[in-house]
Amino acid sequence: MPLNPKIAQILDMVARAARPTYPTLTVQQARASYEKSAPILEIASAPTHAIEDLSVPVRDGTTIRARLYQPSEPSWAEPLPALVYFHGGGFTVGSVDTHDALCRMFARDAGCAVLSVDYRLAPEYRFPTAVDDAFDALSWLYTNAALYGIDPARLAVAGDSAGGTLATVCAVLARDAGIALALQLLIYPGTTAYQQTGSHTRFAEGHLLTAETIQWFFGQYVRDASDRDDWRFAPLDGTRGEPDFRGVAPAWIATAEYDPLADEGAAYAEKLQTAGNAVVHVRYHGMTHEFFKMGGYVPEVAGAHADAAGALREAFAGRGEH
Repeated sequence: MPLNPKIAQILDMVARAARPTYPTLTVQQARASYEKSAPILEIASAPTHAIEDLSVPVRDGTTIRARLYQPSEPSWAEPLPALVYFHGGGFTVGSVDTHDALCRMFARDAGCAVLSVDYRLAPEYRFPTAVDDAFDALSWLYTNAALYGIDPARLAVAGDSAGGTLATVCAVLARDAGIALALQLLIYPGTTAYQQTGSHTRFAEGHLLTAETIQWFFGQYVRDASDRDDWRFAPLDGTRGEPDFRGVAPAWIATAEYDPLADEGAAYAEKLQTAGNAVVHVRYHGMTHEFFKMGGYVPEVAGAHADAAGALREAFAGRGEH
């Protein structure tokens, strides 16, 4: 299908603005640029009953920030399901602030608490710090769920782009730790170590996420080339320490037609399915990378939001029957 007309307008505006690309900026400048631009195309912030910034302990003895969204008054008699969310940004940019509107939407439309995790970023904290932070936050919520009126038997993980990588890795680690997740919700996840798919070739330039930017992100994140072989970096094709993928949480995977990551997302869906897992893969036609955060300008994004929230509601309801 052709590009969505509104998406085409965005790409034209980006091209005409000719702003400096991330690889030409310092990391601090890139972060500031993303923080400034992230809300521009977003949906309006949904009202939420309560929002609290928490300090979550992680394995190296420090704490990281996480933001807890409660859609209603916590009830210990009827605890809520919860979504643990990991923001995108190539492991280098992004924060709980850049994904605030998206997390509010999930809290409202999926009827769940949302814990948005501010995992530590590269290059100050390289691989596997983000993975460790992500799983430590999930484990912390599982252990402390009752304190916040949350049902530890109805947890899900989600993330977009690099956050999708973290979510699916957490799904494997959760299985191994005996944490039975209701769903892994992956929004155009990064899953491969090397950009050799057809979509990486077709959309290397001109569709928001470029080949140059991907390599810049990875250059910040990995300690050396061997990290690319670790399955926690590349769950699709990483060979070092690769686990058995059987018995992980059911997956709902969204990919975008005009996204360099489209083919690897589809291939990962197939990998999970081949391992015997329940998988729903939805390819959103006419869309580019980052489209989930364009709902304030692109009306069709509302349908994708509804699909994702519906998948969460269904997964939580199914878990509630057992």
